[in-house]
Amino acid sequence: MSWSRFSRLSLLWKILLSTSVAVTLLFALMGWIVLHDAVSTTSQSVDDEVRASFQAYDSLWKSRANLLSSVSLILSTMADVRAAFSTGDQATIRDTAGELWSKISESDAVFLVADPRGKVIASLGGEPAAFLERDLGVVAAASRRFPAQSSGFVIRNGHLFHLSVTPVYVASAHGTALINVLVAGYHVDALVAQRLKEATGGSEFLFRSAGQVLASTLNPRATAELSSRTSPTQDGRVSDGFIEYAFQRRTLSDIEGRPIAELWILRSFESSQQRIARLRRNIILLWLLAMTAGLALTYLLARRIVEPVKELDHAAAAVAQQNYDCEVRVESEDELGRLARTFNTMCASIRQARQELIRQERISTIGRLSSSIVHDLRNPLAAVYGGAEMLVDSELSPAQVKRLGGNIYRASRRIQELLQDLLNVSRGKTVRPEICRLREVAAAACESLASAAEAQSVTIDVDIPENLELPLERSRVERVFSNLVGNALEAMPEGGRVGISARVQSGSAVVEVRDTGPGIAPEIRARIFDPFVSSGKRNGLGLGLALSRQTVLDHGGDMWVAPEPGPGACFCFRLPMATGEKLAAPAAGTGRSLR
Repeated sequence: MSWSRFSRLSLLWKILLSTSVAVTLLFALMGWIVLHDAVSTTSQSVDDEVRASFQAYDSLWKSRANLLSSVSLILSTMADVRAAFSTGDQATIRDTAGELWSKISESDAVFLVADPRGKVIASLGGEPAAFLERDLGVVAAASRRFPAQSSGFVIRNGHLFHLSVTPVYVASAHGTALINVLVAGYHVDALVAQRLKEATGGSEFLFRSAGQVLASTLNPRATAELSSRTSPTQDGRVSDGFIEYAFQRRTLSDIEGRPIAELWILRSFESSQQRIARLRRNIILLWLLAMTAGLALTYLLARRIVEPVKELDHAAAAVAQQNYDCEVRVESEDELGRLARTFNTMCASIRQARQELIRQERISTIGRLSSSIVHDLRNPLAAVYGGAEMLVDSELSPAQVKRLGGNIYRASRRIQELLQDLLNVSRGKTVRPEICRLREVAAAACESLASAAEAQSVTIDVDIPENLELPLERSRVERVFSNLVGNALEAMPEGGRVGISARVQSGSAVVEVRDTGPGIAPEIRARIFDPFVSSGKRNGLGLGLALSRQTVLDHGGDMWVAPEPGPGACFCFRLPMATGEKLAAPAAGTGRSLR
């Protein structure tokens, strides 16, 4: 699983996956250590058993060989036995020594009496006739060591014997004379091998010579497989294709000390491997049990941790959506409980601070709106005040009185419209639009500022087609023009030009108000339509452009600052035309100048 996928998982799944991986790695490491230790211990134990089997074999075999040597030596020193041997008669020898041999030797032992040349005179025990030749070459080989006894292994007709050779001497006129040789021993067959296996606690015995099996306790398949293998150069491990054995080998030598056969003592790993397999199975079952219990316990504990965290996450998301009324449950006194309590305290503090901020903002807004209202009412009140003062203090002609009365009327009407608009905004009411000629609306706004423009030597050009009609709230759109032209006049105290133009584009009227002043300061250009943003103005609080843009937006249009560089400022706004209205293209030369 990639890190990006893991990071998208829930916290509960992350804990469960982490726990499962940790438990698996822990049990894998523990299992490897236990199995490695078990295998090493078992291997060492089997090796020790093989060595112990060798020691038991040596002890058992030496005791049997010593027994044969002792019996043979005793017989060779008995006077009546030596007298019987000197007759050379088989019946006499058997009658004299046979009964004694049968009493003091084992039943499976072979006992032969031969002359000094190795010719068998009599057989007193066992059944050697089927396996041993009538002439024993072992006697000639052992004669070099006479009068000492000799012992060793002999192979005859594919059968292995362990023989002890004892010379029998008698006194003569010339000293001692060799009259006979006693040859005693054992036939190493499968029965002997099985006895050795039982005596060594289950070790397998394999007697072999030149690839030929002489005796074995293994099953026929294993015997055939191992007999075909070349003798290893050192002890260690060997396998019959299915079962592995620990083994040691011993070279079996003849009377003269020449190696003629090998003895392999093997100890099977099968029972040990079965125990290791059971141990591995128990470890896997224990791992599954621990994994199940660990995941269940982790799930229960993780839910007690994750559920409060999930509730905190949902509450934080609600706070991000400005819902500060949410609270989380406090169900414990640990870190999560303290975190939930702190979160609730934080939300309460935010609610309190928000209410205080709203209260202060309302007070500030009321103050700013009051200042804005005073600013907007200053011009019409000045007209009313000036006209009334002239009527009171001056002798005027009827024409002048009529003109002053008209100015006072328009100023008072302007004050009434401002107050009504303010009341409508506070109540959320809008005036139903009416079809108006855009040129007349712009001209009316410019006419109210004509005297100020003339005093500043500013020319105002209105280039709007006569027949361009739009559904408008006349007074609000007129104030848009008044605000834009008034801002331009305030930016050009030394004179200049203000151009107002309009064109039809994609079913809307696009209006441009451009002046030749210093332009818009770069630091406020991006925030020019935000409330209370202004730069370099002597009067006003920076609400005019924000209210003007809101008026255009309320009409379904938009207002922006022209992006093209150049001297002065250029404000553009778009007003949608009436549905189904058929308008003529703007006529050339329809503009007029106001001074």
